[in-house]
Amino acid sequence: MRAVVQDVSGPPEVLRVEEAERPVPGPGEVLLKVHAAGVDQGVWHLMTGRPYLLRALGFGLRAPKVRTPGQDAAGRVAEVGPGVSGLRPGDEVYGTCSGAFAEYALARADRMAPRPARLTAEQAAAVPVSACAALLAVRDRGRLVPGQSVLVLGAAGGVGSYAVQPARALGAGRVTGVCGPAEADLVRSLGADEVLIYTREDPTDGGRHYDLIVDTGGNRPLSRLRRALTPRGTLVIVGGEGGGRWIGGFDRLLRAQLLSPFVRRRLCGLGAVPRAAELATLAGLIDSGAVTPAVDRSYPLAEVPEAIRRLRSGAARGKLVIRM
Repeated sequence: MRAVVQDVSGPPEVLRVEEAERPVPGPGEVLLKVHAAGVDQGVWHLMTGRPYLLRALGFGLRAPKVRTPGQDAAGRVAEVGPGVSGLRPGDEVYGTCSGAFAEYALARADRMAPRPARLTAEQAAAVPVSACAALLAVRDRGRLVPGQSVLVLGAAGGVGSYAVQPARALGAGRVTGVCGPAEADLVRSLGADEVLIYTREDPTDGGRHYDLIVDTGGNRPLSRLRRALTPRGTLVIVGGEGGGRWIGGFDRLLRAQLLSPFVRRRLCGLGAVPRAAELATLAGLIDSGAVTPAVDRSYPLAEVPEAIRRLRSGAARGKLVIRM
C-alpha cells in the first residue's frame, strides 16, 4: 500500500510517499480502507515535534512515534480484529485512526461510527477531530444554555467553522463569529448572526459581553478574554498557537485552569478525543442539516506537504482533506 512516512521530526519536506506493509488489526481494532483523510493543526505539531513538550509526553523524541501522520479518516472497513462488535467488513465509517495518510490504516473500533448519509467520504473526513472539539467545547465544557450569547474566535478555521453550527443547533440566542475579511461570507453561511472582522474591530475590548467564548487556537491574553465575558460567563480554549517552541499554546491553557478557581468566570481548556458516541451525535446533526462541513479544498496523497503548508499559512477557509 502507499503511505506518507517520515523518519525525523521536521517541516513538511521530511514527508514522502512510499510503499508500506498493510497493517493487521489487533483486539478491538478495525482495518480501514481509507478513502479520504483530514488535515488539522495536530498533524503539524506531531510532524514537527513542536512544542517540545509533546516529545516529553511520549509522542517521539527525534521522530514521531507513529511513522505515518494523520488522524481523521473516512473509508470502508476492510477487516475486523478479535472482540470487535457492531462493525463488519464493508461498513462505510468515519472517525480517527493511526496513520490516516495511507491507503489502509488501523483504528480503534470505539472511535469509528457509520458515515453520515448526507456526506461524501471527503466531507466526512473533515469532521471527526475538529467537529468533536467544537461540539464538546459548546455543549460539555461551555455548558451552553438556550438563549445565551456565544462568541467564536477563529470562526473560519477548522474547529471554529464547526463551533458556530452546534451553538445554533443547541439554541444559542446570538452567535458572533470572528474572522478575516475574506472569510466573512463563509462564516455567515454557517449560521453566525453577526460577523466581526478582526482587522477592523476587537471583540475583546470590553464593549460587548458574551456568556460563552470559544477561542479556537488564538493567542489573545486571558485578561482581554475575561473582559469580554459576562460576570458568570465561560471561556473555552481549544488548542493554541504561539507561546514558544517549548510549551507552545499550552501556557494559556495552564494559566486559565490555574486561575479559574479564584474568579467568578469559568476558564477552561479542551482536550478532545472523538469517540463513537460523539461521532454518532455529529452524524445526527449533519443528517438533519444542522451541521455541514466547510471543506476548503482537497489534495492527492502525494501533496500532503502542500496541504500542511496551506493549513499553516492561515489561508484555508474551513477544512483541508487528502483524497486517496
